[in-house]
Amino acid sequence: MSKKKKKDANALATNRKARRNYEILETIEAGIELRGCEVKAIRENRVSIEEAFAQFHNQQVFLHQLHIEPYSHGSSWTPPPDRLKRLLLHKAEIIRLMGQVAQQGLALIPLKLYTKERLIKVELGLGKGKNVLDKRETIKRRMSDRETARALKNARAR
Repeated sequence: MSKKKKKDANALATNRKARRNYEILETIEAGIELRGCEVKAIRENRVSIEEAFAQFHNQQVFLHQLHIEPYSHGSSWTPPPDRLKRLLLHKAEIIRLMGQVAQQGLALIPLKLYTKERLIKVELGLGKGKNVLDKRETIKRRMSDRETARALKNARAR
């Protein structure tokens, strides 16, 4: 029997490029401050997280370039699609993250938007950028793991 990966049922949007372009050292769960019909638009999967990133402004964390399309059945007033969204984290956690980003040259990348009970959360990754050689090593390691798994499967079948 082959084991298949379960698709995260609560995930609304994922950032696939993040794990390819960054080595994720730590993940953090954060709330997100949304306005008006943005929640309904996100629940309809009308959100793009591919180019989003997080930055610090005045001891707060904001999410840039998280594109939320306007809700189809919304009112005449809708917030701009690319407005800054504030992330909800504890003050001590923000200070710790600011220190790590400043000293070690790391980046805060949103990995996934998902629901937790009735709330919409963002999974942030504290990542270090990969260069071309690191990406090639990752591909080689993945290929060798697949070959060994295939060889073991064939050996068991005999």
